[in-house]
Amino acid sequence: MGKLNCWEFKGCGREPGGRNAHEYGVCPASTEPVFDGTNSGKNSGRACWVVAGTFCGGRVQGTYAEKMGSCMKCEFQHLVSAEEHPDFTFTTQLLKRLNEAHAKRR
Repeated sequence: MGKLNCWEFKGCGREPGGRNAHEYGVCPASTEPVFDGTNSGKNSGRACWVVAGTFCGGRVQGTYAEKMGSCMKCEFQHLVSAEEHPDFTFTTQLLKRLNEAHAKRR
């Protein structure tokens, strides 16, 4: 088995077609294409900590600034960092890429 995306690691079932997607909605980390391939993940599955509106812990998390504290403690983020070392894409790089992508969409 390959490297896990956040929805696989957490078992939330909020990926497209997942068991909880109909009831709770699809998590934006599973569909945000800006980070596809980043940290060896599908869409934003291995960069979820910078995606607004993820559903970690059974509730919507909000912006990066709002969820930063909990994400920095997240065992999944630590796993991704360890698995990707020394090629881990740091949060500052991810945020820059996300801002550039959003600017192009406007």
